[in-house]
Amino acid sequence: MAEATWPGERLIVAAQRGDVESISALVSGSHPHVRRFARTLCATPEDAEDAAQEALIILYRKIGTLRATGALASWMFRIVRNECLRRARLTLRHPPPVVPAAYEAERPAASSAEDEVLRRLEADRVAAAIAALPADQRNVLIMRDIQGLSGRMVAGALGLSVAAMKSRLHRARAAVQRTLESTSWGGDDD
Repeated sequence: MAEATWPGERLIVAAQRGDVESISALVSGSHPHVRRFARTLCATPEDAEDAAQEALIILYRKIGTLRATGALASWMFRIVRNECLRRARLTLRHPPPVVPAAYEAERPAASSAEDEVLRRLEADRVAAAIAALPADQRNVLIMRDIQGLSGRMVAGALGLSVAAMKSRLHRARAAVQRTLESTSWGGDDD
């Protein structure tokens, strides 16, 4: 299994200062997490791989612009989300070729392009709701629900009691749910 935690603050600081070995280690250590983000946000496995690669290139080139070392995960999440959305827009402008009907029976049933776009737009809404959270709630939510860390690991990493971590996580989840409900898709205008 891939390493469960993001690279540490000392490595991030060294990378921000331009240490080439630290930058390389930071990119390598971030790769499993970035791939997981991309797989959940992009429409196809190919787009996910491409988005992950692009995000890692941006990390490599722009690590010096990261303001807070603790914001690496949310920064990378935004980069991956934006890359997946960019790829979705390209797909809408340049749809893949139509498969002849004779081949349809051989292919497994896939969701329509419209379904894929709606799924990606929904992922964008979720990402925006998470990004709007206060930093303390956002960090807990990302570490617990996106990175999949245990409650004890999250609490320990953030210097919180397990009870305080659970409280922040509950508030974060409730805030995201409220945001999503208030921005839910309206009925069709057709």
